[in-house]
Amino acid sequence: MAKPKIASDWLAGCAGCHMSLLDIDERIVKVAELTDLRATPITDLKEPDESGVDVGILEGGINNTYNEEVAHRMRNRCGLLVALGDCAVFGGVPAMRNFFTLEETLRRAYVETESTEPNSAVPSDPELAKPTEVRALQDVVPVDIYVPGCPPSPEVIFHVLSELAQGRRPEIKGDLLDWH
Repeated sequence: MAKPKIASDWLAGCAGCHMSLLDIDERIVKVAELTDLRATPITDLKEPDESGVDVGILEGGINNTYNEEVAHRMRNRCGLLVALGDCAVFGGVPAMRNFFTLEETLRRAYVETESTEPNSAVPSDPELAKPTEVRALQDVVPVDIYVPGCPPSPEVIFHVLSELAQGRRPEIKGDLLDWH
């Protein structure tokens, strides 16, 4: 059986899920033996191959038009899409922004913070991605596998990658659901 090609990326979140992936420590060697990691934000290769990958992994919610593009590109280029972490699965902490209007949020972020320079303004450069309401990954593209946790534990991530590498759909149950 050929090694599954895997690509990952991050959207609106803290990058904690990718840090948890690195926290699998020496087991990362086993993952490297079992899989063909094609792209990830923590390597030099950032985008999944145009020819496609077997598994796409996205961490983070969707909070702007660029995140939407990344999610669609990954979905179009992968066989199975994994939502990694609470932000991807539910919207997570970034979705707390949805309790306020977009205008209130941008004003607070760029004009009203304690460290804001006088006469600051909300950026209006057309090159910037347009902010949107924060959404879970499944609200934008179809998701095949959900891996909750903030972040998911290294054990859960290793389990998921090991199962996928062996051609099995991972089940997260029992002790793997015990977050400390």
